[in-house]
Amino acid sequence: MERREFLRTGMAALTGVCFSDRLSAHLAGPAAQGRFQLKYAPHFGMFKHSAGDDLSDQLKFAADHGFVAWQDNGLKARSGEVQKKIGRTMASLGMEMGLFVASAAFPALHGIRKDDAAWHQVLDDIRDSVEIAKRVRSQWITIVPGRASDARGADLQSDQGIELLKRCCDILEPQGLVLVLEPLTWGTHVPGTRIVDSPACQLLFDLCRWDMTGGGLVSNIDSAWPAIGYVQCADNPGRKEPGTGTIDYPSLFRHLVARGYTGIVGMEHGNSKPGAAGERAVIEAYVAAERT
Repeated sequence: MERREFLRTGMAALTGVCFSDRLSAHLAGPAAQGRFQLKYAPHFGMFKHSAGDDLSDQLKFAADHGFVAWQDNGLKARSGEVQKKIGRTMASLGMEMGLFVASAAFPALHGIRKDDAAWHQVLDDIRDSVEIAKRVRSQWITIVPGRASDARGADLQSDQGIELLKRCCDILEPQGLVLVLEPLTWGTHVPGTRIVDSPACQLLFDLCRWDMTGGGLVSNIDSAWPAIGYVQCADNPGRKEPGTGTIDYPSLFRHLVARGYTGIVGMEHGNSKPGAAGERAVIEAYVAAERT
């Protein structure tokens, strides 16, 4: 399957799979207050030259510069005590934790086949992630459900993928947690013929990744809007901060604000310049994007 066609059908599939007529995740909290209109979420390491290696100091530095959210893909790998400390620090700063990766068991789920051992691992990871989410007061988690396989029927993969998602959501929904799923350009998808129909299943919309497949970001946001629970950003090409590539982030951020998006915007990118100067450039990039 061609990449652009895959992403087009992947968007429709994930929107159909995850959509519920109940409340979408991005409507769950108030809009960010203070320096920014949106809840931009940096990650550990992004400001380490300015704040130092201590995780709490990095959080405090971000809060001092107007950020009210954070994202830590690798949170699950940190010790329970470190997770609790992160949670306490963020609570004291009034910051909100974004997504973390609950399960990366995708090599064992090639073709989204029904593999009992692999499925048990994913579901155990989801159960563990409920406790992690409590420690940091997070609402969003993500998994990588597995590569599609041309050797297996699409309907079979669809049904089995949705069955696994339903089992995940059965664990998450009673806890008020949301699984956000992203169709990836390198071939991961969750095709669908049935609907998970749970507020615990939403779409992760990565603006850079969708731009890489041909653009049309505003129209794609609008078409997927009911299912979007989480947004990530990076410029293209290069996957660095806004303003370093060709994506019109001022227009996109205005569009999200105009549509009433109150969820997190994960800063899923690196810094284009090294050192503290590069970190200042990241902050100013977001300031400029909202002022333009």
